Amino acid sequence: MSPPMRPLVGLALLICASAAFAANGDQSMQWGTMAMSLFGGLALFLFGMEQMSEALKAVAGERMKLVLARLTTNRFMGAATGALVTAIIQSSSVTTVLVVGFISAGLMSMAQSIGVIMGANIGTTITAQIIAFKITKFALLMIAIGFGLWFFGRADKLKQYGAMIMGLGLVFFGMSVMSDAMSPLRSYQPFLDLMTRMENPLIGILVAAVFTALVQSSSATTGIVIVMASQGFVTLPAGIALAFGANVGTCVTAMLAAIGKPREALRAALVHVLFNVFGVLLWLGLINWLAGIVTTLSPAHPELQGSARLAAEVPRQIANAHTVFNLANTLIFIGFTAQFARLVEWLVPDRPLPQEEKIRPKFLDTELLDTPSLALDRVRFELARVGEFTSQMLEAIMPALIRGNVADLQRIAKLDDQVDTLHGDIITYLGQLSRRPLTPEQTDSFLAMMAIANDLESIGDLMETDLTKAGERRLQRGFSISSSTAEKLTELHGAVLEELKKSLKSLSQADVGVAKEVVEAKDRTNQLAEAAFSHAAKRLIADEPNRLGIYRLEVEIIEKLRRIYYFSKRIAKAIAEGKPQEGKAEEA
Repeated sequence: MSPPMRPLVGLALLICASAAFAANGDQSMQWGTMAMSLFGGLALFLFGMEQMSEALKAVAGERMKLVLARLTTNRFMGAATGALVTAIIQSSSVTTVLVVGFISAGLMSMAQSIGVIMGANIGTTITAQIIAFKITKFALLMIAIGFGLWFFGRADKLKQYGAMIMGLGLVFFGMSVMSDAMSPLRSYQPFLDLMTRMENPLIGILVAAVFTALVQSSSATTGIVIVMASQGFVTLPAGIALAFGANVGTCVTAMLAAIGKPREALRAALVHVLFNVFGVLLWLGLINWLAGIVTTLSPAHPELQGSARLAAEVPRQIANAHTVFNLANTLIFIGFTAQFARLVEWLVPDRPLPQEEKIRPKFLDTELLDTPSLALDRVRFELARVGEFTSQMLEAIMPALIRGNVADLQRIAKLDDQVDTLHGDIITYLGQLSRRPLTPEQTDSFLAMMAIANDLESIGDLMETDLTKAGERRLQRGFSISSSTAEKLTELHGAVLEELKKSLKSLSQADVGVAKEVVEAKDRTNQLAEAAFSHAAKRLIADEPNRLGIYRLEVEIIEKLRRIYYFSKRIAKAIAEGKPQEGKAEEA
């Protein structure tokens, strides 16, 4: 079942449950018309949320990854960052995916990530705050303005802002439709009796948790609760209990998203579950006290009475309770991030992988495909991981070429299988990303990532196909490379290895300065290569057996090392300029 359909099916179940309670009730209630309006209103509401979220991701996605990477130096800054990022991209699951990527890349510790995950819960409350604003009478105006900007705007930014405003208008318009659809229930006693049962906090939490787990959208649950509150169906304590239940139910989404993912992802999801469950248990007996606090903090309408007063006050009170609850929980538990980290590491220990298990990508998460700037960042991390294998191959190749045996060469060749596998996964992921709308800057970055992937595979192939075969030929023919020639080759090899590592550092850290150093090393690398060529040529007159065959072997090694530098330089130029590099393959 597609994600957009889950809330509709969940709402259908809710309607059926209400109808069951009303089996002996008023037969004149127009259930078909009501269900149609509820379905339509909820569809508009969810589509508007999706539209607004996608536009926000497009506008702010690039900045958000920088914020997450740089502003998590301590637990409090991490919590603030998690709240900010989630509030802007409107997806705690995307924030969690980003966090898992940073943990896997070694840029963030598990303890630091917990602060971000806690803060993400605060960020999700912005949805309830937006919904609680009663500006439905401006919904159609917002839709019209947003559509105008989106349809007539020429700049991508203008179109994205238009989509964001139109999405927000659809959210309010969908709420208005749902609210109007539910108004007949004000005089429908079986439904009012059902709502009365929600006064029991355990029942309210259970109902909201199950409903949120079914629809996998806490925003849908929050929206429906506030719509019911705006009709006077839900009291503040019942609304708080339902909000608590939504917090618990959304944990199911986190756990489902972690299935089949690396251990870091499972631990991050488990932190989310433990934090939400512990928080609800902590406040379970304090619902009335929390209700008193938010009543004081929220606007009052003493001029109204009964359900009219409930309808005017409770939506904002529920939204504020949701925010206070998550903010207070973060402040309470933020001091225990190290204990949380130890607990989840104990519950989900590291599992050694079998030697023959096929390597899998660590950073390519499909949840980020709809946010291209973040998805491209994951590709960069995965490419840096491929680079680690090519670097290991290059580091080991020269000793194996000069003095190694067949087993040494085979170990190097086997590493290329890892490179080829990850290269295929990256190209497939980039193919999926290419079907998303990309800005011109993202298109340049996309093409650069594609070129870098191919360059890294080419480096691996040079060693697996050419250099290891040269080493095997040395062994088969009994060639021996002199110590003076080995010294020249080792010097060139060391320089090429250094530049490859620099290019990989520029890739993993997006460091333009280091990338330029690699490009500027061209003259030095060529000088070392020419010195090695000259030395090999002088050695032709040496009184040694198989001198011509050894010379050809030495020249081949020098040429392949130059080619490896050429591809390293291409990678560095792609990072420095953010564009795929073109040039003559034979030139370094």
